[in-house]
Amino acid sequence: MRGDAVKTTSKKRQQGAVSIVVVASLAMLLAGLGLALDAGLGYMVKAKLDAAADGAAIAAGQAVTRGNTPAQQMTNAQQAATAFFAANYPSGFLNSTATLQTPSVTFNNGTVTIDIAAQAKVPTTFTQLIGYRSLSVATSSESIRRDLDMAFVIDTTSSMSDSTTQKAVRTSSVNFLNNFDVTNDRVALMHFATGTVVDVPFKAANARGFDRTTMTNLINGYSFNGNTNSEEAVWNARWQLNHVITQPSSLRVIVFFSDGAPNSFSSAFPMTKTCTTNTGTIVSSDDPPTGSNQTDNPGGLYQMGVQTSQAMSGNCYSKTAATVDHLPANYNAHAASEPTVTFPIVTNTPRVVTQNMNGASYTVRYQNINRASRNLLEAMAAQARSEGIYVFALGYGPYLTVGKGPDGELGSDILKCIANVANGPSRCYNPKQPVGVYCYAATPADLQPCYSQLASQILRISK
Repeated sequence: MRGDAVKTTSKKRQQGAVSIVVVASLAMLLAGLGLALDAGLGYMVKAKLDAAADGAAIAAGQAVTRGNTPAQQMTNAQQAATAFFAANYPSGFLNSTATLQTPSVTFNNGTVTIDIAAQAKVPTTFTQLIGYRSLSVATSSESIRRDLDMAFVIDTTSSMSDSTTQKAVRTSSVNFLNNFDVTNDRVALMHFATGTVVDVPFKAANARGFDRTTMTNLINGYSFNGNTNSEEAVWNARWQLNHVITQPSSLRVIVFFSDGAPNSFSSAFPMTKTCTTNTGTIVSSDDPPTGSNQTDNPGGLYQMGVQTSQAMSGNCYSKTAATVDHLPANYNAHAASEPTVTFPIVTNTPRVVTQNMNGASYTVRYQNINRASRNLLEAMAAQARSEGIYVFALGYGPYLTVGKGPDGELGSDILKCIANVANGPSRCYNPKQPVGVYCYAATPADLQPCYSQLASQILRISK
């Protein structure tokens, strides 16, 4: 009897021990399962928090350009960051509670640094069994907007003389300027036709900022007439970036807007008969000559401040009585200002331009003028890119998509060349130089989206 009782008690003890082990194992299993589940929730919250913070930093970097004082710009950046964070981190995401700290905006000699910090708490599930009631996740993001020097070039030739186009050019150009920081970015404004007017140069003594109000008023007052001397505009843009500013920013850009290919260029031209060497802009039409009255003699001055053809007296500036004797070998309009840089006029590449002009047919003179204009524009843009300058081009209207000039070239291809984009002509694409952007606006309504694309790309590069 006693032995049987001992055996029974021992068995009950063993069964009790197994129960304890099972309960303990089950608790550990549930804790492990809960830990895995809660860790997964924490990972998803962290990923969402990271994305929202990164987006907030980018949004703040774009918004910091708005405002006329650092205080206004800081407020705009902080508001944009807060709004973007709230839009991209839904309230109560996976039952979490997120907090965005006030974004830090630091201005330092043209560079703006924006720091974003955010936290979130996630309530746990099974891990509460081991004393963890919530998980805390945190993230940070930084957006650094580099300083910018930009030469903004606007075409005001006669081909855009209709009121609808003029209004769109003015409005979209003004809106484009609103993307940039008036206290830190440096912007020079110029417009061109037969010559170039530098409306607002860069500030003296390497001062930062630009006068957006003055630029807006000038753009709204533009008149549209004259030929397309694109090279004079790009030369002046380079000069502003390379010489007016002696302490350049980390990002330098030429934004070039035009509705056509160049058909004019400036130089000192030897003349026939009683005329001596004359400095002017030699011009031609975009289409092959059909008669003798072709505009292929100097019709304007190249100097800064002159945009359209000037009323000159005497045979030296007559379309029919006197002609250019021969072309100079190189672009000499600014030879004294920039003696170390040479741009060939008479050349075999990329287009053949011959020197002789006297007595030649109008067709030959027309070919020389147009080809030299195109060669010079591409050479000047390539020189700018070799100096680390980005060239962004905005092309407008139907003239760019129809073959013009002696070789039937598309104006859009020439603008792609100066921007150095991969889908341009292979002869001018150089991946070792800064690659810009080309945007084509077919109609006046397309100008604003194109300008927005250029601004977005410039701001992206500046970060």
